[in-house]
Amino acid sequence: MDSSSQRRVAVLLAGGVGARIGLEIPKQLLKVAGRTILEHSLIALHEHPMVDEILIMMAPGHLDAVRAIVAAGGYDKVGQILEGGETRNDTTLRALDALGDEECHVLFHDAVRPFVSARIIEECFEALQSHPAVDVAIPSADTIIEVGGENTIREIPPRAALRRGQTPQAFRSGVIRAAYVEAGKDPNFVATDDCTVVLRYLPDEPIWVVTGDDRNMKVTEPIDVYLADKLFQLNSFDLPAPSTEVEYRAALAGKTMVVFGGSYGIGADIAELAGKLGAEVFSFSRSSTGTHVERRADIAEAAKQVVARTGRVDYVVNTAGVLPRGELVETSEETIYNATEVNYLAPVFIAQVFHPLLRETSGSLLLFTSSSYTRGRSGYSLYSSAKAATVNLTQALADEWARDGVRVNCINPERTATPMRTKAFGQEPPGSLLDSQTVAQTSLDVLLSPQTGHVYDVRKDDPLAAAAAEITGVG
Repeated sequence: MDSSSQRRVAVLLAGGVGARIGLEIPKQLLKVAGRTILEHSLIALHEHPMVDEILIMMAPGHLDAVRAIVAAGGYDKVGQILEGGETRNDTTLRALDALGDEECHVLFHDAVRPFVSARIIEECFEALQSHPAVDVAIPSADTIIEVGGENTIREIPPRAALRRGQTPQAFRSGVIRAAYVEAGKDPNFVATDDCTVVLRYLPDEPIWVVTGDDRNMKVTEPIDVYLADKLFQLNSFDLPAPSTEVEYRAALAGKTMVVFGGSYGIGADIAELAGKLGAEVFSFSRSSTGTHVERRADIAEAAKQVVARTGRVDYVVNTAGVLPRGELVETSEETIYNATEVNYLAPVFIAQVFHPLLRETSGSLLLFTSSSYTRGRSGYSLYSSAKAATVNLTQALADEWARDGVRVNCINPERTATPMRTKAFGQEPPGSLLDSQTVAQTSLDVLLSPQTGHVYDVRKDDPLAAAAAEITGVG
């Protein structure tokens, strides 16, 4: 069989028990950003077009929890859910036995690395076309020292040649099987990962190294749980892939979208784009329909009008907002109430009113934040604090509504050319701002994706350069 036509199997290694975190449940079953860590990793594998089949190796006693996750999420690529072994190597052997004798390309990934990117998965499978084994690693920013038995430095290897290993690791199945056969003959066999087995027992088989990612972290210690949560909060580095026009039309046919703040800017662009692609779109705003998003009664009336017309709501978007500027001590009480009500209470009311409707359709709610949510800035205290609250609201609702099948995400666009920004900052240099059509396109992709609890950064240029530029502005 030609190597390019090999069956591609991803093995999700979830055998850890969370002892170092001090939990009664395995760490991979902890919830972060609305889903368990295991499910975040599973989604990354399941959504990748190069993955044909998934095998989950779970810690004994917790297989039912995984079966429930797979059933609820409709992860049809999952072929088997099996108990892991006592060691990592035992688990690999059990997985290989379950795969059968047919040659395939197999990728092993730690379930507690929920940030694995599509790029890494793709490059691993592509590398197997010309190499028998593949590892993933990143350069070490730190100097690595070798310490002897007396706790003194024995050796300091050159840092340029050192890498920090990650997963996934990928193999031609015949190669990894053969390596374990040879390892079984060694009474002193010990290995912490599968590439070590190939390197030690099949030294003539070259192992290609794919460049990993600093964000592809492993959740091992208690601090890692906190960091993982912050990574999900601060950015989502893999935006959903755009669809073709045919795919958009198929996904939006017969669907109803409600957009608050849809009279201009990003909201108007989202409404126009979704409408052109076949969705039934209803836009509400103060200027066009007299809808005040900070009034629950107005939100309820909007929902009533939409249901009377279409009988359903599949997607709800809130782009309404105000951008007050000035020092807090000089801000009037009227401005404080207006900013807080429009920028924070409105999303709360929209969520409460539309949740029952979105639950009926397994729909999606999309909110908007700003780059200023990561750090309160002088002159924007009301705006920044409300946008930070919106991020926390997104994550909390994603967790609360996961059992109802309702997705909640948040868009964090960099400085965007909108009427609200022009009103606050005046005319800015052409080309320095992100265009609202790009944000609208990304927003539609997020609404249609299965992800929940994410804050998606939308950038005009390189994220690091954009972050530097935003130090003096508001997104």
